[in-house]
Amino acid sequence: MTMDERKTAAEAWFRNLRDRIFAAFEALEDEGRDLPALPNAPAEPGRFATRTWTRTDPTGAPGGGGTMGLMKGRVFEKVGVNISTVHGTFPPDFAATIPGAAEDPRFFATGISLVAHMANPNVPAVHMNTRFLVTTKCWFGGGADLNPALPRQEDTRDFHAALKAACDAHHPEHWDRFSRWCESYFFIPHRNRQRGVGGIFYDYLECPDDAAFEANFAFTRAVGEAFLGIFPTIVRRRMAEPWDDAARLTLLRYRGLYAEFNLVYDRGTVFGLKTGGNADAILMSLPPEARWD
Repeated sequence: MTMDERKTAAEAWFRNLRDRIFAAFEALEDEGRDLPALPNAPAEPGRFATRTWTRTDPTGAPGGGGTMGLMKGRVFEKVGVNISTVHGTFPPDFAATIPGAAEDPRFFATGISLVAHMANPNVPAVHMNTRFLVTTKCWFGGGADLNPALPRQEDTRDFHAALKAACDAHHPEHWDRFSRWCESYFFIPHRNRQRGVGGIFYDYLECPDDAAFEANFAFTRAVGEAFLGIFPTIVRRRMAEPWDDAARLTLLRYRGLYAEFNLVYDRGTVFGLKTGGNADAILMSLPPEARWD
């Protein structure tokens, strides 16, 4: 398989996953049409609105772009599902931090990124992204983690089990390694706590040959399928549970913590801004409302 074929295959998969997530989340909105809603919620179930963007590389050449998908609804207070395919040349200082780019700053990156902030405080927020990057090396990375303001053991257990099954089907050490990596990656030093209740985080699954590419691509697809299988189940379990002002306040304060991590520590935020990506798409991970009191 040529490198161009690898790029095309990865990009097509991320687009396909995006389309199926759109459909699954809009179905949840339909199911929740009669639930009590926030004052600013739409009268009808939410639908994704998409907006494409293009990027100009610092060299002045076309640098790819992406599509931002955003939905504000009755179940999902705000959910963003973005896909992008960008290419060009890293700035010299940033190139030095990326594997294989110090030798040659040219790059290609394609991926999907999702963050959902839920209207009902009993439904956990969630993050998922997977990506394929090419410099003089190429690799997959990504992960998914659950971020409840009001943690429930059953939700955490089922979310972890789905990701563990995906990991175990591909390598006996993936779950232990990537779940620990998630715990360390989503740790917030200035708060001395985790952002959420974990999941998996992985990076630098290198693809020096076709066999490695197929194996790591299959694992990345399995992560996406595991997420699509389990998160709607958790939403359906919790979205009709009653909540009060105290629960809403807990949610808003937790969202402040979520925002702090994404603005201070998140690699994806840094990568997007350093490579001249669309700022609105990059910052779609931020919650629609948060408190720090």
